[in-house]
Amino acid sequence: MNSQIVVIGGGESGVGAAYLAKKKGINVFLSERNIIENKFKKILKQNKIDYEEGGHTLSKFLDANEIIKSPGIPENIELLNKVKLKKIPIISEIEFAFRFTNSNIISVTGSNGKTTTCSLIFHILKNSGLNVGLGGNIGNSFSFMIAKKKYDYIVLELSSFQLENISRFRSFISVLTNLSPDHLERYDYSFKNYINSKFNILLNQNKNDFFIYNGDDQTINYELEQRQIISKKISFSQNLVKNKLININVNNSKLMIPIENLSLKGNHNIQNSMAAATVAKILNISDNNIRESLGNFKSIEHRLEHVLTIQKVKYINDSKATNVNAVYYALDSMKSSTIWIAGGVDKGNNYNELIPLVREKVKAIICIGIDNTKIIEAFSPFVDQIIECNDMLDAVKMAYKVAKPKNCVLLSPACSSFDLFKNYEDRGIQFKNAVRKL
Repeated sequence: MNSQIVVIGGGESGVGAAYLAKKKGINVFLSERNIIENKFKKILKQNKIDYEEGGHTLSKFLDANEIIKSPGIPENIELLNKVKLKKIPIISEIEFAFRFTNSNIISVTGSNGKTTTCSLIFHILKNSGLNVGLGGNIGNSFSFMIAKKKYDYIVLELSSFQLENISRFRSFISVLTNLSPDHLERYDYSFKNYINSKFNILLNQNKNDFFIYNGDDQTINYELEQRQIISKKISFSQNLVKNKLININVNNSKLMIPIENLSLKGNHNIQNSMAAATVAKILNISDNNIRESLGNFKSIEHRLEHVLTIQKVKYINDSKATNVNAVYYALDSMKSSTIWIAGGVDKGNNYNELIPLVREKVKAIICIGIDNTKIIEAFSPFVDQIIECNDMLDAVKMAYKVAKPKNCVLLSPACSSFDLFKNYEDRGIQFKNAVRKL
């Protein structure tokens, strides 16, 4: 019997989609080019889901009615090109999962700040007693979430990859935190292609839906002039901050939040908090609940996470900073001379915008990528010490030697992690473990 659906990719998204399909009585087959992790293999076996690993069987794909593509798989691989010739629909895991839920969807995308903004929104809604789930690019996949529980509200962090191959997916509230060049190797080194993928978050929104965006972002403002947006537009901006107070106005309902009351510090986190508060105001959550939630929120692992202070040197884990713009925020928030640990798989990075901050704040750079040529060329005129290390343990030991009291050691890589690590979480955990061994 031929599979009705074939899922390509055996990670969180792919296994989630296969699990959901099986629960809905759909005949499904999963195919993974590499070896599937044991935790996912266990789910496939327990639920009697047919799968293959270590390669793809073309005939399985060509016999399918529909292909669900995991976000990590590029659009233009040879296998999918052959599928397209047969006009077999290829959809994203997000698109597939959306068919089976009536939850109000709050989606967040952007080059940076997605995880923090999603986590803040979820925290406010949960603190206010709403039945809310959090997933997508953070935690469980969309498919796993709706297969396991019914929610009134679902907060989704969505990457540009996840927003590819959608046609009917719709968010009640869409949030765009910012836009800067990222993942350009995936988009033929075209910033415009990347932007178009991000703007898929607005697909299918109607006049009763909401689009919240960063009004300080020139790229977003330019794109809004070029595009017809049907949903209700609400911007957040540093212009809303006056006398150290955030002033938000939604549907003539005003909210004021003292900046000193926010648990997350730094200008970028003021923006993230404004975006989250705007979502909460749309959902008629009380001002007291919004203020209280933004005040007691705990910072996120791998995002400007303070690990330890050793001999008056702060060690900060910002492993989630996988692009130049994220590193800009990180360096901008440093209050003392910094030893910056950077490097990994370059994504077409342009480091020029970091040069003023590096000149001002960075006393040494420690590189941990397989190829550090671009970083060394970009910053060697401005930093006295640039050191290359083979692994995280060596990098942290070297940072310890270079650092003086009141310095900061900042892991903020600006690159993908896949040359030396499984993912950014693995990189951050290795950093923290190395720091604790000092």
